[in-house]
Amino acid sequence: MRLDLSDLRLFLCIIDAGSITQGAIRAHLALASASERLRKIEDEVGVPLLIRQPRGVITTEAGEALAHHARLILRQQDLLKGELHDFATGTRGTLTLYANTAALSHFLPQRLAVWLSSRPQLRVELKERTSEEIVQSITVGVADAGIVSDAIAAPHLHLQPVAADHLLLIVPPDHRLAQHTKLSFADVVTETFVGLSPGNALQDHIDMQARTLGHVLQSRIQMKTFEGMCEMVQHGIGVAILPKAIATQYQRRYTYKKLALTDEWATRQLCVCYQDWDALGPPLQSLLTHLGAIPKPH
Repeated sequence: MRLDLSDLRLFLCIIDAGSITQGAIRAHLALASASERLRKIEDEVGVPLLIRQPRGVITTEAGEALAHHARLILRQQDLLKGELHDFATGTRGTLTLYANTAALSHFLPQRLAVWLSSRPQLRVELKERTSEEIVQSITVGVADAGIVSDAIAAPHLHLQPVAADHLLLIVPPDHRLAQHTKLSFADVVTETFVGLSPGNALQDHIDMQARTLGHVLQSRIQMKTFEGMCEMVQHGIGVAILPKAIATQYQRRYTYKKLALTDEWATRQLCVCYQDWDALGPPLQSLLTHLGAIPKPH
């Protein structure tokens, strides 16, 4: 059989209306067109589907079977259209977003929670990378968008600031540097550090800045969490570099001194980074708009 969805809709319109004339009206077809299509449907299935009577039509047993399956097929089509609409509007599916450590730690959680709460069928896969790696991935087309620091050069890409992301130094209260309020990284690069675990995007970024100055950071211990770093610094194990928002948050629980870092790479903004807004698709556009990005005019 070569029945299509429009054939099934017409047949249901006719049997629901109880007549070919009224069924044609419901299907927005001329009576002659509806009658001809109905004849072709019956020829296609090979058996009569309707019994014509002076006051309308009634279904044969075969017609009842066709009507039953037609309703199932059209209901399934409606479900499919609904799911595809959800994918198109960003309420279903999986989005991948790249982000540096600072964005993952204190910017994205609250913003994503609000956005995802109204999209129960949607998944977001977060991938932690350094800002440099994210920019490179977007440039070569591996990633569509990410959250990076504006300290990174991103030629041919759009960078839109969405939050402050200053890094600072925390030191034990009795540390010799505690008398300062701000320092450059070069002033402290030879200190003993409490770092983040190997492979952490922020730690990789800090290590790279140290190498730029011709040094290798001396880490006495490397922790998996910012909270662990703060506790180590409180007990005098070393100094540490972390986002200002995180340092302020944990200062309620741990004792240490905060010192501003004057380096350009440490006084930065978190930015949404992408190459072509129109190529992102509605779901990712919706997410990035919620995070604070505004489409660039053509």
